Amino acid sequence: MFFRRKGRLRKEYDEKLLIQLNRLKEHWQQEKQLLEKSFDPSEEVICQTKIAEVKYIFLLREAKQRHVTLLR
Repeated sequence: MFFRRKGRLRKEYDEKLLIQLNRLKEHWQQEKQLLEKSFDPSEEVICQTKIAEVKYIFLLREAKQRHVTLLR
């Protein structure tokens, strides 16, 4: 009884993790493109790009540790 719920919760949170991972990847790519297009980027833009990259990499590692794949 309890183990079925655990599996269902794991799937639900894995799906949320994948959605957030895709969202952060798109955000990071947008920030990176903005940085590349900037003639003289400010420190704030550089920091925002690095923060977006770190957030994406963190969630990517979490997904890898949880053995989450897109094909389920």
